[in-house]
Amino acid sequence: MAGFMSKYQEQTYALMRITTGFLFACHGWTKLVRFINAESFQFSKMWIAMPIELIGGALVMVGLYTRPVAFLCSGMGAAAYWMGHYSSEKWLPIMNNGDAASLYAFVFLFIAAKGTGIWGISKN
Repeated sequence: MAGFMSKYQEQTYALMRITTGFLFACHGWTKLVRFINAESFQFSKMWIAMPIELIGGALVMVGLYTRPVAFLCSGMGAAAYWMGHYSSEKWLPIMNNGDAASLYAFVFLFIAAKGTGIWGISKN
């Protein structure tokens, strides 16, 4: 019974890549909307995170330049966790609301190692 999904490995990986890219792009989209609706345009970390999340998530989702873009997105997730969530008092991701950032870091690292797979524009 444990191996019944083994014949669908490539399809489930593609669904994970597409869904992860889409959700990451949604994080970038919300930052873009906040940026457009902001009354002042002061430089912040959002200016760096927004294009990486929006464009990087979209590229991973469609499977274009998957390995380098996923590696960049993995670094973005790690930086988001260490710069925005981690504290010595609340170091567990569930305690500091950094669970999504840490999960993105490792899922994108896996995607960078595996590449596009099926259902992508390029096969890298």
